[in-house]
Amino acid sequence: MRQIPNLTSLRFILALLVVLFHTPEFFGNRNLPYFNDYSLFLRGNESVWMFFSLSGFLIIRQLFNEKIKTNSINLKRFFLNRIYRIFPLYYLVLIFGFIHYQIILPKLGFQFENSYNILEGILLSVTFFSNIFLTYSPGGIIEILWSIGIEEQFYIVIAPLFYFLPKSKLKTTLILLTVVYLLLFISNMVPLLTEYKMYFFFFTFSGFYSVYFEKTYFNKLFSNLIYLITIIYFSSNLFKNNLSENQYYVFSMILFGLFITVLSKKPIFILENRTLKYLGTISYGIYMFHAIAMQIVGLVYIKLQIENKIPEYLYIFSYTFLIILLTIIMAHLSYKYYESYFLKFKKTTTRE
Repeated sequence: MRQIPNLTSLRFILALLVVLFHTPEFFGNRNLPYFNDYSLFLRGNESVWMFFSLSGFLIIRQLFNEKIKTNSINLKRFFLNRIYRIFPLYYLVLIFGFIHYQIILPKLGFQFENSYNILEGILLSVTFFSNIFLTYSPGGIIEILWSIGIEEQFYIVIAPLFYFLPKSKLKTTLILLTVVYLLLFISNMVPLLTEYKMYFFFFTFSGFYSVYFEKTYFNKLFSNLIYLITIIYFSSNLFKNNLSENQYYVFSMILFGLFITVLSKKPIFILENRTLKYLGTISYGIYMFHAIAMQIVGLVYIKLQIENKIPEYLYIFSYTFLIILLTIIMAHLSYKYYESYFLKFKKTTTRE
């Protein structure tokens, strides 16, 4: 299958924005020097939303094309591919997270309040209801898994839906599903949707764009306008400060769908850079390991009281650099020596 241009590198950029969001938050919560004065350091949530949009764009296009070509969906292959890609790293980080907060931190002399039933926490996590477990505040390493839970919940619904729907109804169903679900979400008729961050409308709307505009090419002026609005969105508070929360959700959903669609049409030299594409390839690991890297660097800095030994600007720069570097190293090693073992099985199912 032909690789869609630019989107692999986009994954890395979004993962990096999440790291830059959580790093000052970690140190600020511990009354240590931090810096987040620029809007780019405050776009962690929006970056995850765009991740959802990107996942919906790719998965729904894949399912749509399979349905059009074969008039069916190979559900076994679809779910096995998701399992081989997502499960190994998810459960590795989950297990480490529980060990870290239950055993490692107390041994190191750091008290962490686990105010939840451990069996309930494990049950919610292993069944990919980590977005529900998030409300228990189980600790950053485990808390970041909420978005993976949302993705899995979406996959469980969307693939069977495409399997049973006639191919002539797919586009209409996608847009109707988006509108109805979005109205339910922003009206707060079902409060649990908001409480548990069930942002499924990002997936379905971008998915609709991916199939509706698959063969459409946009002129340069329109494309550049979308790029400009997206840059302003992430680099300033212009839209966030002038829109209500619900308006911001809708605006973000539409903008992300348009941005990803436009970005997917024509290769951009810098985004097709080999190094950047590799970092995009390991972006799942970057997202999953950054909280662990943050704990390691943060605990070392706290134990050594480095904030008292170097200037504040150097302190902030050094821990940010080390967290990013350690995260990338961990993601690289995981991809090469752990995830790749399971991805071999994914290639086998793709050929079936």
